[in-house]
Amino acid sequence: MEDLLAGGFAAKLVEGNGIDPGLYSKWDVKRGLRNADGSGVVVGLTRVGDVQGYEAEGGERRPIDGRLFYRGYDVEDLVGSCLAEDRFGFEETCYLLLFGRLPSRGQLAGFERLLGEKRTLPEGFIRDMVLTAPSRSIMNKLARSVLALYSYDSNPDDISIENVLRQCVGLVACFPALISSGYQAKRILQEGASLHLHFPLPGRGTAENILHLTRPNSEFTDLEAKLLDICMMLHAEHGGGNNSSFTTHLVSSTGTDTYSAIAAAVGSLKGPKHGGANIKVIEMVNSIKGNVRDVGDRRALRDYLIKILRGEAHDGSGLIYGLGHAVYTVSDPRALLLKRMARRLAEEKGLLDDFGLYSYIEEQGPLLCQEIKGVKKPMPANVDLYSGFVYKALDIPDELATPIFAAARIAGWCAHRIEELAAGGMIMRPAYTCVQPRREYTPLAERA
Repeated sequence: MEDLLAGGFAAKLVEGNGIDPGLYSKWDVKRGLRNADGSGVVVGLTRVGDVQGYEAEGGERRPIDGRLFYRGYDVEDLVGSCLAEDRFGFEETCYLLLFGRLPSRGQLAGFERLLGEKRTLPEGFIRDMVLTAPSRSIMNKLARSVLALYSYDSNPDDISIENVLRQCVGLVACFPALISSGYQAKRILQEGASLHLHFPLPGRGTAENILHLTRPNSEFTDLEAKLLDICMMLHAEHGGGNNSSFTTHLVSSTGTDTYSAIAAAVGSLKGPKHGGANIKVIEMVNSIKGNVRDVGDRRALRDYLIKILRGEAHDGSGLIYGLGHAVYTVSDPRALLLKRMARRLAEEKGLLDDFGLYSYIEEQGPLLCQEIKGVKKPMPANVDLYSGFVYKALDIPDELATPIFAAARIAGWCAHRIEELAAGGMIMRPAYTCVQPRREYTPLAERA
């Protein structure tokens, strides 16, 4: 058995599963569900969210400033309203995504009370489902916890819209408790740290509860909570084509239960090519600060970024994380909005030097990508760059970056699940062309 798991056999396994790249062109395969120009293959219709980064003219794409819409509303207007009125907005965003319309003041207050009633996990859940089997990955624990909630639901398999909506509201409400308990379990049982478990605050919003539940002393400022709230508003939805939302549609199309569909979406978001990208930004910046004595020294900073691009520094990937996007070309509206708020936080916390580092990456990174690697496409800062700064400035542990992303995106996932159940109707079943040549069977006694 050891031979089967040895490196040599694994190499043969890779070789045996390899596919000639030329075959993808021969069979006109849309690798990564992408068209030849990089745009996504259209596989469905949605009313939940829309991402715009270019316009099509004469069969070619023309770059434009990025825009993001939730249920037809520009996210800049949603965030701008909250900033102008100095109020929280994630709960309003959740209502909009789930119900398809903006709430009145009374409807929003009622929705917030409903979320408050559902923030606490079932009795014994943390003891039996979280602390008993901690994980090195909080995202892994989050997926398992979502699946475990199925066992606490008296009507888990009913996929009527009414029942699914009940389940979705419950998941939106309890995600802060799920990620914080997973984090605490990891700390106490794998790092030997003290256990700090707090009860959720029914009268507080999602961002406030995340800070309350994850910090040992539960203390946070109003600016901290409102900045995290904006991060969550910007992460709540990103169209049906992003990997985790598409996963939600895909799995929901089978008619399975809500917990299975959302757990699958969590697994998708965990990947470093999707939601895990924000951790990549944080790790890269940590590497820069650990190897550049003075981040204000622009020459030294430029030299280290060049080393990163050449695969000679950091993780050897040759990538500057936090730049570029599959859809946005000229700009990512989420990054622009976050940058404005991030500067306010930097001023309050005395982190302007760190903010300057992120700004330098945003400004010079694309030029270096073009100079060193010949990248010709636009490489604007994406949301992961400044969300990485915000999380560090808020003293949010690195391993909580992607789970907090999940606590925001759960709103979009639930909206897409409801949409698939209401309007989908067909199980998704794309085709794969088999390129394995036929072989004659060899009896066991005749095999070498």
